[in-house]
Formats: sequence, C-alpha cells, structure tokens
Amino acid sequence: MIYAGIDVAKNKHDCFITNSDGEVLFKAFTIPNNRDGFDELYQKISSVTDDLTKVKVGLEATGHYSYNILGYLLDKGLTTFVINPLHTNLYRKSLSLRKTKTDKVDAHTIATMLMSDVNLKSYSDTSYHNEELKSLTRYRFDKVKERAKLRTSISRLVSILFPELESLVPTLHMASISALLSEFPGALQIASAHLTRLTNLLSVTSRGHYDRDTAILFREAARISIGSTMPAKSLELRHTLKLIGELDAEIDEIEWEIKRIMDDLHSPILTIPGISYRMGAMILAEIGDFSRFDSPDKILAYAGLSPSTYQSGQLESAYSHMEKRGSRYLRYALFNAAKFVCNWDPVFAAYLAKKRAEGKHYNVAVSHAAKKLVRIIYQLEKSGQAYAKSS
Repeated sequence: MIYAGIDVAKNKHDCFITNSDGEVLFKAFTIPNNRDGFDELYQKISSVTDDLTKVKVGLEATGHYSYNILGYLLDKGLTTFVINPLHTNLYRKSLSLRKTKTDKVDAHTIATMLMSDVNLKSYSDTSYHNEELKSLTRYRFDKVKERAKLRTSISRLVSILFPELESLVPTLHMASISALLSEFPGALQIASAHLTRLTNLLSVTSRGHYDRDTAILFREAARISIGSTMPAKSLELRHTLKLIGELDAEIDEIEWEIKRIMDDLHSPILTIPGISYRMGAMILAEIGDFSRFDSPDKILAYAGLSPSTYQSGQLESAYSHMEKRGSRYLRYALFNAAKFVCNWDPVFAAYLAKKRAEGKHYNVAVSHAAKKLVRIIYQLEKSGQAYAKSS
C-alpha cells in the first residue's frame, strides 16, 4: 500500500509519501495550490504504483481550503480520507512528547495515521457532491439569522417612532406593515397621510385583509401617539426594511435551489411528518454519506447529542449532559425537526408526552425525541423505504 499525507494550507500544500513497509518514497515536499501543483502530486503517486486502488491519501478537514484538492483527488479515483484536525493533533502528541508541529510534520503524521489503520472512513464521491447542499443550507442558516437581527431592529425603531402600532397588529413583520412603514416611517407621517392613499396601500399589501376602517384606526392612533419625531430613526427604519426585503428574496432563491436538489435526491426523510425541505436538507447535508456511520449512535455523537460520561475511581456522574461538541448545524436541525415531528406524528407525540410525564423538562424531552428521530432517519436512508405512518 502507498500512503500520502497532505497538510492543506491557503497557498500551498505539504505532502509526504510512504509505503506499508515504512519506506519513505518522497520526503516532505511542497506543492503550490494550483493545477500544476496538483498534477505534480498525482505524478509522484503514479510513479510509485500502477494500481491506484492500493493508494490511500489523507488530508485534514480545513474547510474551503481543502475543497479543490479533494475534488481533484476524487476525480482521479484515489481513495481519500478527510481527517478531523483534533484527531491528527492527538495522534501526533501520542507519537512524541516533544512539542513539534510544522506543516511537514503534519503531512508525515497524516500518512502515519493511514498506515496505522486507525478507524477512518474514506471520503466518498457522495460526500463531496453533498457539499453543495451543505453550502446552501448553511448559507440559508446565516441569512435567516441576519434577518432575525434586522427584525429586532424594526421592533426597536417602531417602539421609538410609533409604539402604539405593535398593539394594533399580530406582528410587525407582515408585508402590509412593512409596506406601510417603508412609505410612512413614523407616527407623524402616518398621521398626516391621505386616507385614500393609506387605505389603498393597506388593502393591496394585505390582499384585502385591511380596509378603510383599519386605515382610520392606524391614522387616529398615530395622531395621539407618543412616538418621537426623529428623521434619523425614520431613515434607519426605511433602510432596515429594505435590507429585510432583499434578504427575503435571497432566502427564497436559496430555498428554491435547496428544493431542486432535494427533489433530485428522492430522500425518504421527507416522508416523515413534520420534516420540511429546509430541515430535511440541513440534516442530510450535515450527515452527508450515511455509510460513514456504523450506527445511529455514531450520528448522535457527531451531532453532539450523546450524553457525556464522567467517571473517576469510584466517582461516577449521575447527571450527564449533552456533549454539544459536534456539528452545531446538525444539532440545531435535529432538535427543531423533532419539535415539528412531535406535533405531526402521533407516535412521536406520545413519546414526547411519556418523557414529559417522567418529569423531564420540555427541551430534555425533545432531545430524547431527536435521538429517536435519528434512529428512524438512519434506518430509512439505509433501506430507502418511506416512513410508515401510524394509523
């Protein structure tokens, strides 16, 4: 067997190639992060073996820096392993008590890890192409968080400019209210607005839900409002609403692309009541290739949903907390998906009620439901069968 270790960096990669006899085939060398560098690495590997099935290449998971060389290696048909940097760090420390860490040493360490036959799973082509879905779901996650912050700003600004408005509507974040505040950003502007213009604006943007009576109600409330007249805050309100509108359009576009990919995947995860395209996509994107995991418990550990263990001598903790050391995106998706599934599926609803009856806090009970959900998702993805809904 031939083992190649690669330490990935932004502009260059350090490589080390050895064989199963421990013979150094190529001492640590550096390649540039470009096509010529990738070709140089492939030529060196090809020069020591004609059978690429006997080659194992390892590199650390370094986010976007490793994405291009990973795609190149997979396209060449090389068995590639993406290793957690924490794993390589612990392995390097186990080899020597000296605090020696350089890029070339890391490349050697990775190759040695591959030789030692530690429990590593090769990175599949499925995992590589799954990165597109992961990129989209994480991008949407960040956009939604950004929008939530802006919506908080809207509440703050309205409480200054027209505090009475919030008690007159179900929520400030409605299309009709956004349109109203975009044109009339403050109580003073609404109070002096022409009633016909106000009525037409509310009627059109609310699709007929708000009529002339609502317009009168808003205008009368504005005329006796304690809201401050602050042009700077009104300008900030209009700009914030504009940013939210742009984010809404971007999120819609992202969600359309997510739906397109999910429709191509035909995943049985969408047959589970309560799991939407958004949550289903996020779960699949973060788990990736299910063949990487030998059991659902491995996925739970990856998500940080498995309980931590503390035992020393005769002392053993009786109150174990979740580790929360894995993928925060996967943990978020599983926890929120479990909430919806418990609302829509009678079996999960009964399970949640059982845990609550045992005296568990709601969030703890939901975490138990999330673990049950992981086991079902694992079974469905492995079998390809749809979820069997209870009658």
